[in-house]
Amino acid sequence: QVQLVESGGGLVQAGGSLRLSCAASGRTFSSYAMGWFRQAPGKEREFVAAISWSGDITYYVDSVKGRFTISRDNAKNTMYLQMNSLKPEDTAVYYCAAPPRWRPVAGTWASDAMNYWGRGALVTVSS
Repeated sequence: QVQLVESGGGLVQAGGSLRLSCAASGRTFSSYAMGWFRQAPGKEREFVAAISWSGDITYYVDSVKGRFTISRDNAKNTMYLQMNSLKPEDTAVYYCAAPPRWRPVAGTWASDAMNYWGRGALVTVSS
């Protein structure tokens, strides 16, 4: 199966930036779209962003548009989430995820449509 490992979480002040990384192994990384989800305390896990296999198509949830940028480097089997202008509301555990097969990047993804998950990276934004 696909194995995913997040890194880059931490504590940052409101207005600051962080960059999350997700290293993948176990499957041809460049053949599949990938995405990021997050789960805040007491809330359901929600979709954040997705990127196509080639990186030329991206999609973001409205709350992060203009602030977050998803990207990938297939040569390094790594996906990234650059988070700028962070807000306290962004505080959550962030997970990278992958579907079991091809999936279009044309809207939000449901959590239960993903088969592969990282263990999460905690992002805390202080006010």
